[in-house]
Order: sequence, then structure tokens, then C-alpha cells
Amino acid sequence: MIAEFESHILAQIDKMVEHASDDELFASGYLRGHLTLAVAELEQHGEPTPQALNDQVVHSIEKAIQAGELTPRDRVLVQEMWSTLYQQARAR
Repeated sequence: MIAEFESHILAQIDKMVEHASDDELFASGYLRGHLTLAVAELEQHGEPTPQALNDQVVHSIEKAIQAGELTPRDRVLVQEMWSTLYQQARAR
């Protein structure tokens, strides 16, 4: 189930490439890494559900923010994009 959910989100990201702004390309690329890592961790140690995936990705992004990986502007961009991608995947 989680693999299908991940595939749907990755397909959404892939569709953006043709028309995305530089900021959107950055955010989508950045999220790919967090998403892939979250799925791997959930499959090994957690509960592989969409909600657990959201929680894991949000936690991972928060850790990156605390580590200073994102500027305030990039932080908002990444968080908003994740929220949109997650909600679209949940709605399908």
C-alpha cells in the first residue's frame, strides 16, 4: 500500500518537471529524498500507512530545518509543496 502511495506522489513530482519554476524544481527534488527515506524507514521499522508516511516526512523536514538546511523561504516552499502532494495523493 505504501509503495503505491509513494509511486503516486513521485508521479505527481515527475509531472511538474515540464512546467515547474526553479523553486518548484528545488522543492520537489528536495522532497524526493525525504520521501524515499521515510518510506524505507517505515517499511523496516514502522507502520506503513499514508498518515505514518506524512508524519515521517514532516518530522524529517523539521529535522532538516533545525539543522539549518533550508532558508526560511525554502522552508515554506518545501512544507507547502509536501502538504499539497500529500493531500492530492490522499484524495485519489
